[in-house]
Amino acid sequence: MPSCPNVLALREVRIHVAQKGFRTGNLVIVTTLLDPQQYPAADIATLYRGRRNSTCGVLKIVLQMDHLRCKTPHRVRKEFYMHLAAYNLIRQLTAVAAFRAGVEPWTVSFKGALQTINHLLPALGSRVSTADWCDAVLRPSPPMVVGNRPDRFEPRVKKRRSKKYKLMREPRANYKKRAA
Repeated sequence: MPSCPNVLALREVRIHVAQKGFRTGNLVIVTTLLDPQQYPAADIATLYRGRRNSTCGVLKIVLQMDHLRCKTPHRVRKEFYMHLAAYNLIRQLTAVAAFRAGVEPWTVSFKGALQTINHLLPALGSRVSTADWCDAVLRPSPPMVVGNRPDRFEPRVKKRRSKKYKLMREPRANYKKRAA
């Protein structure tokens, strides 16, 4: 098992963000990219801003992890790690598809890749080899490419409730007393 170093050299990069639709303020980005000539602060700030394909957004929305279904702590951890494993496998798939198509990996649609995989999942039960299945997933050429929309802003609201029932706003025992 590899050992961790006793000391980790880090660099702090301070950037100022003042753009419509974003919080205005100063940010401190901590990085292991130590050479300021090779990695200027402006380049690091651009990379930080270009993180729109964030893991959290994809996990919560696309992989439907905004509501964990398990009840016990160890099962919640397992569910969380399974979502991370699925995320990493799909990202690997999109990276290979992007390489084959000659496009940048972050431009390939994560949701499109997930839909392709879900469409081909029934074939997993058949006697198709793993290599053939992976090739079938990667075959759509070119992959679904997402447009570059760096200043896109969407309000964080739900359009409709998923269930017709009222929200529980008091202890369950109070509801049971009124129903009896």
